[in-house]
Parts: sequence; C-alpha cells; structure tokens
Amino acid sequence: MKRPLFPTGRIIAATTALALLAGCTTFSKDGGFDTVSTTASQRLGKDAVLVKTDEDRNAVAKRTQELLSRPFGMDDAIQIALLNNRGLQASYSELGIAEADLVQAGRLPNPGFTFSRTHGGNDLSISRTFTLGVLNLLTMPLATRIESRRFEQTRLLAADAMLKVAADARRAYIGAVAAKQSAAYAEQVKDSAEAGAELALRMQQAGNFSKLDYAREQAFYAEAVAQVAKARQQSVAAREKLTRTMGLWGSQAQYDLPERLPDLPATRPELQDLEHFAMQNRLDIQAAKLQTQSVASSLGLSRATRFINALDVGYQNDFTTSDGREQGYEISVEIPVFDWGTSKVARAEAIYLQSANRVAETAINARSEVRESYSAYVTDYDVAKHYRDEVVPIRKTISDELLLRYNGMLASVFELLADSRDQIGAVNSYIDALKDYWLAETDLQQALGGRLPPSAMAAAPFASMTPQASSTDSEGQ
Repeated sequence: MKRPLFPTGRIIAATTALALLAGCTTFSKDGGFDTVSTTASQRLGKDAVLVKTDEDRNAVAKRTQELLSRPFGMDDAIQIALLNNRGLQASYSELGIAEADLVQAGRLPNPGFTFSRTHGGNDLSISRTFTLGVLNLLTMPLATRIESRRFEQTRLLAADAMLKVAADARRAYIGAVAAKQSAAYAEQVKDSAEAGAELALRMQQAGNFSKLDYAREQAFYAEAVAQVAKARQQSVAAREKLTRTMGLWGSQAQYDLPERLPDLPATRPELQDLEHFAMQNRLDIQAAKLQTQSVASSLGLSRATRFINALDVGYQNDFTTSDGREQGYEISVEIPVFDWGTSKVARAEAIYLQSANRVAETAINARSEVRESYSAYVTDYDVAKHYRDEVVPIRKTISDELLLRYNGMLASVFELLADSRDQIGAVNSYIDALKDYWLAETDLQQALGGRLPPSAMAAAPFASMTPQASSTDSEGQ
C-alpha cells in the first residue's frame, strides 16, 4: 500500500522555494561584453562595440566614415577594425551562447506528467503521475558554478580575440603603408632609369657612348620597369589585406593612406621582467586556467553522480472504480548493476590531465614568444637606427660630394646615375628595416597581452601613430 504524500502546505512551500531559486540566474544587460570593452579601453585606448541593432550599425557607419575622411594612422586602422570586422563580431556571439548555457544550468528541470486511463470489464483505472528530477535539482548549484567559470572563460577568450584583431589590423596597416612607400620609391627609380636610358641612347647615337655602356643603361631601365610593376601589385595586395582586416567594402574601401611609415622612436625603452608581466597580463593564459578549474569541478560532479545516474521523485494520484482514489509517491533510481560509473570518472580525469597540460603548454609557449619577440624588437630597432643614422647619411654625403664634382666638371652624369643606383639598396633596406621594427613592436605587444608595460610607455617618447612629416626623407636622397 502506498504512503500518503506530504501535506499540501509543504508542497506549496517547496514549490515556491524552488521557483525563487530558479529565478536567481538571469541574463545580464551587457551579455558579458563588459570584459571586452574594458580590455579595449585599458590596453588599446579604443572602443569595442557589439553590433546587434540597426541603430548600432548606423552609429558604427557614421564613426567609420569620420575616420575614413582623412589619411589615418595605425590607431585609426585599429579602431575601424574593432568597429567593422565581421569575424570579430561573430566571435562575440560565443558570449551569448555561453551565457545561455549558464542561465540554463541555473534553472529548474521541467517536471513531467503522465496520465493513463484503462478499463477492463466493469473496472476503470485512472492514473496521474507528476515527476521531478531530484538529482538535477541537487547538482544544480555545482553545475551553475561550472557554467559560470565557462562563461568567464568565454569572456576572456572574446577579449583575447579582440586583441588579436587589433594586432592584425596594426600589422596590415604597417604592411600597406610600407608597400605604398616602396612603390612610390620604385616609381622614382624608374623615372631616373628612364632618363639615364634616354641620355645613353642620344650619346650612343652621337658616337660618344659605347654599345656596352648603352646596353647596361637599358638593362637597368628594363629591370626598373619590372620592379615598379611588382611593387604596385604588392601595394595592392597589402592594401586589400588591410581592407579585409578593417571589414570595409564598397565606397569605404576608397580610403587614403599616408605616404610613409611613422618615424623610428628617438629612444628604445629598456623593458624588464617581461615574462612575469606576460603571465599576469595574457588573457589566453587566464582563460586556460579557468578551463582547468571548470574541468576539475566537472570531475567532482562525475564522482558525485557515478552511482546515481537518475533519481526521480513522483507524485501519484490513481483512481479505480473498485478501490476508489489512491494517493502516494514513487522514487525511481537507476541500479548500477552493469555500469558503475568508472568509465565516466576515468574520462573526466583524462580530460583534467589534458587541460592541465594545455595550461602548462600555453604558459611555456608564451614565455618563449616573449623572449623571441623582444629579441626581434631590440634587433630591428638597432638595425633601423643604424640605417637611419649611419647608412643613409653616408649615402647622402657621397651623393652631395659627387654632385659638387659634377658641378665642377670633375664627374660625369653617368657617375651620378651610378651613384643613384647605389642608393636604391640603402633606401629600400631602410624602408624594410623601419617596417620590421613596427611589426616587431606589434608582435611584442601581442606576446605581452596587447600592450607594453605601462612603465615602459611612460619612460620613452614613442613616435606618433598618426601620419606626419618625416624628419628623414630618404626618398629624396
């Protein structure tokens, strides 16, 4: 015979308490985007936006147009990318998915209701059963904590994705401006080679120039034409890469780039204890730690439920014509006869060990990336400074002296042309060195978590990221 169920008052009180508990986990107003926006503001000095409505899109389009209305610098390119990059906006959707899982974990499982009506002869039987998954209810606090960590991990990963897009935009901007600068210089070289080839032709026709010397001038001009075509294509490819990174299309892609890269900073700051700074500052390491903590909590949940995989409590209300109305409850428990849950626990432990090793790998790789990027940063700065302060000035001195000799009729025009060719390698090498330095600084910033240490930024006056006139106009050499 079935026992009487709890008094009706207790049922109502328990139901009310569960309903209040279910309402504790709700969707946040910002959907977890505050981590991304705060990171963008603090580490980049930029605004990150989540575009969801037509009003958001209109605001983004208006601000983008303002930034595109003038030749813009690295900072502007980064801001445009944070506003328009569709891949970045797609990654923000992971926030909504993770928050939905968190809210779902904090809500009560839906109850079940079963109704049956049978009759045989003169006997009619009606059964009504109301069930509730008690095990899901008991493990709900732990499941909520696990999903909360996962949500926090997703927020960190979204912020890290934003920093990577910012770094990609910076690299693309550097590549596009450097390619445009190289293409412009290649045009100057071609014009000079064309003038030399024309002069050599006239002198050869007058009998004052050998066929060999004339062929050399023509070969140099032919090579210069090919280099211009190659430089133009490289400039187009670099510009399109920047356009894709910034997420622009249509009329927005008709923007103006500055003529040259920003100047090399006057001094290079001495950076200390960078590995420790990276360990504290990198979001991918923080996200990996949270994932390991989440897996550890999941392992605890697996051990707690290894024997009891299903526990349901049901309220029954039966009616038969012979016995009348009957009330009671039933408990359904899965009996671990064949499956004792050992495979579930073993799987969870393996996942935990995997996650722990992933964290260690991430930290080890991060330290190596910091050392490598800092070495490149120092070396590329010194090389660019060497070209700026030594190689290019020496080439200019040689050119000035040769021009004086030419004015004094002590040197021929072809000696001037030959000297111009010698300058080509030096100028192109300086452009490449300057490009390599800015790329190395970008890589170092990313390896450190999106920024250099604040003390380093305050100690050294870095060059402006906006277009400006250069103090060393190497193209004019």
